[in-house]
Amino acid sequence: MKLAVIGGGGVRSLMLAKSLAQNARELHFDEIVFMDNNPRKLEVYGALSREVARRIEPDLRFTLTQDPVQAVSDADYVITTIRVGEDDKRIDDERIALAHNVLGQETTGAAGLSFAMRSVPALARYCELIKRYAKPGAKVFNFTNPAGVVSQTLRDMGYDFAYGICDAPTGMLRSFAHLYGVDPETVTATCYGLNHLSFFDSIRFSGREMLPTLMDDERIYTQTDMRFFSPELTHKMGCILNEYLYYFFYREKAVQNILDAGVTRGEVIRDVNRHMTAELEKLEAARDFDACIRTYNKWQGTRSNQYMKNESGVSRPDPFCFDLTSRDDGGYAGVALRFIRAQQTGKPTEMIFCVPNAGAIPGLLDTDVVEISCTVRPDGTYTPHRIEHPAEIPMELIRRVKLYERYASRAIRNRSRDDAITSLMVHPLVNSYSLAETLVDEYLKSNRDYIEEWS
Repeated sequence: MKLAVIGGGGVRSLMLAKSLAQNARELHFDEIVFMDNNPRKLEVYGALSREVARRIEPDLRFTLTQDPVQAVSDADYVITTIRVGEDDKRIDDERIALAHNVLGQETTGAAGLSFAMRSVPALARYCELIKRYAKPGAKVFNFTNPAGVVSQTLRDMGYDFAYGICDAPTGMLRSFAHLYGVDPETVTATCYGLNHLSFFDSIRFSGREMLPTLMDDERIYTQTDMRFFSPELTHKMGCILNEYLYYFFYREKAVQNILDAGVTRGEVIRDVNRHMTAELEKLEAARDFDACIRTYNKWQGTRSNQYMKNESGVSRPDPFCFDLTSRDDGGYAGVALRFIRAQQTGKPTEMIFCVPNAGAIPGLLDTDVVEISCTVRPDGTYTPHRIEHPAEIPMELIRRVKLYERYASRAIRNRSRDDAITSLMVHPLVNSYSLAETLVDEYLKSNRDYIEEWS
């Protein structure tokens, strides 16, 4: 089988290569292609990813290319993880919003609309190539942000082979498993909502309900990504929260913390990536592999430790270590591999990913893409788990943000300024017609080199 990665020159490609190589035999991968249209990044991170895979699974055919047709031809699965405009445009998106005292976070904030303006047209072109050149029935797993808007828009455009993937929900569950010393495979949950806006109203260890125990455990507020929330808020909501809900429940603090820090998340990542790339360019992947990994661990550790720090004021002191000898527990590629494993092993599996609602969450349209617990069957079909009695406050927020995503999808598909203004006008973190109009016009101007003309 063949798996292609569009955006294989990203800095997280090493982690993806490790996951794929460690699972290659079980999942019958004999060919993996990493494609990127940035030759410098492909030469550095693609080459290092190839060396990672070679050291784990020497018989695996692993190639690099700048040609998307070569990448997707006869592919069974495609992972898309692209950043149109790269780090500099992310910074522009963030700064435009912050200039108006609006959160610029690239998935939950106003900047997400701007990022989607650039992401969707590029992904649609790749989807057309996949339809034409990949194997019939090929599946696309999209990691490109903002995953909620992107997944909704691609589905609305008819690309029903595309699935939105995010590792935040499964990462949260893994952190609970590690905290209690249990096998992550024995931890299951009922999760519902939208990408970066999801709620866990049940978490089970080997079938035993653990939600009340977790909510009362002081350690989750210091040793997991529940560190961004107070126990009082958690008990008020009655559930475990996706970490990105911080931006909604602590909105003014997030904006002020960023302004006080004087630096955005995009600027932090840009500087980390620049330093890391400059150091890695002086090394050769095969000959200087150990030195490459030391450099990678140093800079990725800096990036990981500063995750949401400027926005929340809370450090994430989790040690980062990329180690070929450790068994990968999922991470970046784990959700996609879980889906593939169900197909390859013939065993149904439970997972959390972004799919059409199909009646699972009352109060939403069947066509609304939601992030939800699902059962995936060996034939590639899936069933979202029905949420019989979703809580009132989470649903109010879910409905409002889904309305934003619907209008954002329509705006991008029709290149409609008016729909874009409506989308931000109803967005809880903007919630103003005048601000929405200003932001849309500034984003259209900022993105003029990346998008066709909007009406």
